[in-house]
Amino acid sequence: MNTDRDAEYEVVIVRYASRQTMRSQVYLNYHLYGEPDGPIGMDYYFWVIRNSHRTYVVDTGYSTLGGNNRNRGHLIHPGEALRKLGVDPDEATLILTHAHYDHAGNVDLFPNSTVIVPKTEFDFWTGPYARRLQYRHSVEGSEIDHLRTVYEQGRMQFHAGQELLAPGIEMIQLGGHSPGQAILTVKTSAGTVLLASDATHYYEELDRDMPFLVVADLEAMYAGFDEMKRLMAERGAILVPGHDPEVLGRHEQYEGELASFAASIGRLPQPTATTEKELV
Repeated sequence: MNTDRDAEYEVVIVRYASRQTMRSQVYLNYHLYGEPDGPIGMDYYFWVIRNSHRTYVVDTGYSTLGGNNRNRGHLIHPGEALRKLGVDPDEATLILTHAHYDHAGNVDLFPNSTVIVPKTEFDFWTGPYARRLQYRHSVEGSEIDHLRTVYEQGRMQFHAGQELLAPGIEMIQLGGHSPGQAILTVKTSAGTVLLASDATHYYEELDRDMPFLVVADLEAMYAGFDEMKRLMAERGAILVPGHDPEVLGRHEQYEGELASFAASIGRLPQPTATTEKELV
């Protein structure tokens, strides 16, 4: 029988990279807002959801290959951050919110794990239109090939629509930024956390209704904004965007070696060990 405690988690937010860019390189058709261009920071994150029964790693950041191909390095490699967090890849389930290079770049760190992926996302990136330039710049071909291998190995679990992955963890497909872009809601002692991933990169994106530059379906992106606002209003959900430099400052700083790179929501005592691998 599941207890309330079984359905509550710690959410660890890990910043593995950071860069500076311009607002016109972030927001779609920025000139329409009639505002001067200016610098803006972009941080890169992945997330860990865990309690004493389950560990989920949400996205895997970009690989050394993906970073090098775009002249981007790491503050800390995701694999090293996972080690410092005490995450055993063989004891964790991997969730990919979408397949862009900066979210699906180190899936090979999980050679035995189940990988949960929106089916729409997998079907698109392994289909014919993914080869077109305006799409393929967002992914690494070799990493999409690796997802095909995961599927062939029988380790891929498809997600569609709105589903409960485990008690207290819900996955919701919105689309928009990428064809199968998904978000997660997670129950914690601090309240419901809305892991938006790239459904909104920045707080401002949602607050001001400003779509991101990279968009597969603009109507779906706007609808996703509406759905996230609804979740925040109805559930009091705590929004965690996918790239905003403000994220770590809004939450409890992680302790120890990752103090400069991570924050926690719904803090659990350290160390947190996975005692049961639960797959749904």
